[in-house]
Amino acid sequence: MFKTTIASLFLLVAISLSGCKQEQEEQDWKCLLDNNMSQWGKYLSYKHTTDYNGSIPTDSLGNAIEPLGYDNDAEGVFIMIEENGEPVLKVSGERYGCVFTKEEFENYHLKVKVKWGDKKWIPREDKLKDTGILYHSVGESGKDYWRAWMLSQEFQIMEGHIGDYWNIANAAIDIRAFLPEGVMNAVAGHEQPFLPIGTASNYGGFCLRSVDNESEQGEWTQLELICFGDKSLHIVNGEVVMVLQNSRYVEEGKNYPLTKGKIQLQSEAAEAYFKDVKIKNIEALPHEYAAYFN
Repeated sequence: MFKTTIASLFLLVAISLSGCKQEQEEQDWKCLLDNNMSQWGKYLSYKHTTDYNGSIPTDSLGNAIEPLGYDNDAEGVFIMIEENGEPVLKVSGERYGCVFTKEEFENYHLKVKVKWGDKKWIPREDKLKDTGILYHSVGESGKDYWRAWMLSQEFQIMEGHIGDYWNIANAAIDIRAFLPEGVMNAVAGHEQPFLPIGTASNYGGFCLRSVDNESEQGEWTQLELICFGDKSLHIVNGEVVMVLQNSRYVEEGKNYPLTKGKIQLQSEAAEAYFKDVKIKNIEALPHEYAAYFN
């Protein structure tokens, strides 16, 4: 009887400690989405056309058209809705632009759930649906080819391509990837050497993820971005799809570290939804991921 009581006591203590640990882990996460989008700013540029070539758009008289700019979203490109009692960010995609965190982040683990809507807009009506998470975002918006985003690194979100990498503006990074040749793109491979991708690279500014691990149409896909120092990992539904390091930007031929900044969520001519956007600080790469950089 006494032994049974002691065993039961130990079990209760273990359950209590487990519950405390789980509660503490939950407290470590900071939720970034609320019904008022109080932690985000907005930037909107243009409704791009199929003949866009990177130049500032002009009207019929040849006068430059101004972007909508910061916090000017009368069209409702970014709105908060509720789904099953949860706050969800709906991105119409009708105009290129982004929401961006007011706060900068460094050394963190980010989690985001995303799913596609039904609509696509010019110039992507005949292309795959597209959006993205832009991290280590610094400077003013509109510095990229599409005149919509800040200098940053992109965790691509595209149908069949979730986890790809794009450099935004003059960013660059090294990725474990198979060496491309001819018209091929670099493809991530976790056992491969690191290749320089982005500004001042011989391999372009784009790399394909190692595997398509997206959820079925209409289902939420869980994305995780882990950033520590100059290193990052793109994770889709629990699977690492890209290993990156030496995050930087290039100006006048010189490299500068790019290891912290704001987080942007894109509007890029496709309807998309985001929820459960949360972040926590980390003091080291999680043990289970450190070996990817050995």
